[in-house]
Amino acid sequence: MNDSDAFDVGRPAGGGSMTKAVLVEEVARVAELTKKHSEVIVETVFHSIIEALHRGEKIELRGFGSFRLRRREPRKGRNPKTGDRVEVPSKRVPYFKPGKELKELINRESESKQTSSPSVPGSSVQPNHGISRY
Repeated sequence: MNDSDAFDVGRPAGGGSMTKAVLVEEVARVAELTKKHSEVIVETVFHSIIEALHRGEKIELRGFGSFRLRRREPRKGRNPKTGDRVEVPSKRVPYFKPGKELKELINRESESKQTSSPSVPGSSVQPNHGISRY
């Protein structure tokens, strides 16, 4: 396995969606494991992230991004059927912040598609090129 194999995960033709089943198949292929073993690994990773968030912990995956909880304040909303005002309680919502390396990898791939030139492993993305602030 080389480094580029890790970035070929679930590239369905036509820009489809990455599903858990596709991810399990990719882990099985790259790690040369059975699908059952790969499913256990994927489920364990997801469960670990969920449990850490439930405990209020921040998850940092270097080069990928971080997961954390944000608190939404209580607010007044409207029932879409009746139009009546309702109180929406405060709640915690998961939030994902992509890491710098993930942003660069995504933008490098989109840049190479636009220019039709192959990406060179180890090349760097120009600062602030194609990365929008939000």
